[in-house]
Amino acid sequence: MIAHICLYKLRPEITPERLEEVMSLTRVHLLRVPEVLSVRTGKRTRPEEEWDWFIVMEVESLDKLIICQDDPHYIKFREEILKPTVAQQCIQSFEMEPRKDVKYS
Repeated sequence: MIAHICLYKLRPEITPERLEEVMSLTRVHLLRVPEVLSVRTGKRTRPEEEWDWFIVMEVESLDKLIICQDDPHYIKFREEILKPTVAQQCIQSFEMEPRKDVKYS
């Protein structure tokens, strides 16, 4: 099981209201992708935090993550939601199963 974690800094023009809308649209778009098992998204709780917004997607494997990123719903999400909203990003993927060799993820 893979946790795909995305941290984002927003463009200056993104209002708190727009962020709320983006968070809702994120769930709608990503949960349409068959390979995505779950989606969590949230905003920072303190202004001094470095990242404004996050998404965590769970997928079965790294292969499924690649398939997910080629899905039309994901591409639409990336083009219509992420690109106009995000100024900077940090993306990491982690294996969540104990004792599983990551080369088989």
